[in-house]
Amino acid sequence: MFASGAPGHPRAITMWDFSWLERRWAGAGYEDWDRVLEELVERGYDSVRIDAYPHLVAGGANTTWTLTPRWNQQAWGAQSRIDVAVFPSLPEFIRAARRAGIGVALSTWFREDTTDARMAPRRPADLGALWVTTLCALDDADVLDALVYVDLCNEFPMPPGAPYLYGHDNGEPLPVAGETVQQWMADAIGAVRAEYPELRYGFSFAEDIRTLQHADISSLDIADPHLWMAGTSDFYDRVGYNFERFDPAGYDNVVAHGKATYLAHQDTYDQNIFDQIDLAADWSRRTGVPLATTECWSIIDYKDWPGLEWDWVKDLNERALRHAAATGRWTALATSNFCGPQFHEMWRDIEYHHRLTHIIHTAHIDPDLEDLWT
Repeated sequence: MFASGAPGHPRAITMWDFSWLERRWAGAGYEDWDRVLEELVERGYDSVRIDAYPHLVAGGANTTWTLTPRWNQQAWGAQSRIDVAVFPSLPEFIRAARRAGIGVALSTWFREDTTDARMAPRRPADLGALWVTTLCALDDADVLDALVYVDLCNEFPMPPGAPYLYGHDNGEPLPVAGETVQQWMADAIGAVRAEYPELRYGFSFAEDIRTLQHADISSLDIADPHLWMAGTSDFYDRVGYNFERFDPAGYDNVVAHGKATYLAHQDTYDQNIFDQIDLAADWSRRTGVPLATTECWSIIDYKDWPGLEWDWVKDLNERALRHAAATGRWTALATSNFCGPQFHEMWRDIEYHHRLTHIIHTAHIDPDLEDLWT
């Protein structure tokens, strides 16, 4: 297990999702892993969460897979079809991170390929088996010591991340507190833990924390609630943003209305994210499970786009981060969704990252969590 650089203090983590593998063309940001990981360290981070593509590893680690675009409006991953082979890239990236002193958290977005391998799991044991196969391959590559934790599914059980539960990736998700999801989490983690008991396991979630906090997470070693002001407020409705994946209309509306809408209702919107943080912290206190939030705080979707301003996004991120860091319940904290080299305006503000990672690294973890994390 990758040791914490500062026992008793949270990790500063960022989400590089599937971008670490898919955005490797010239100018995409991840062409040179050693360089970009050094830049991450320069900004004060010590951990990164990435997609390990376990369904593709299990289907053929060295196979070249053709991935279809999840969107062309977002700056995560590739915006058109792309061919990837997960091995040997995955252990090579982990080795590069280890050289830089960066711990790696594994996750998966169950990216769609032309064979639809993402639909393979039919029961919790199948999900666990994908991860056992992946961890076995990484064990053979001698990189398990660089892992911080394993998140078995991004934003479980939302259809885009867990389409195998529904046979599609649209529609209403099952509730995390429901019996079906509870059983999936406990059984899938149990299957992986039986083979690799030394690692930490969890799930990440994007359900409204007001309902998520009622879920039983006793089977988890770590929980990653994704919390945003824009996620549970009327902000997007007021702005006119509807998560358009292949149409620029949503971003045009954010340009026209985003900053002004936020500033006109700043106290209300700030209180919204503070309340979410407090509910998540209380959830951790009741369950005793540490939190590691890797997607967070202000707005969900953003990018460098004509007319978009980053100042209000960064300001709200900082206020929310300070609030979360003061609770003692987070063992890993991100500064936003946008700490990656493809977000140029955010990435190049090194002083901003220094300030926020200092907040994280000087925060304290509650005593009941220290032995579970350090």
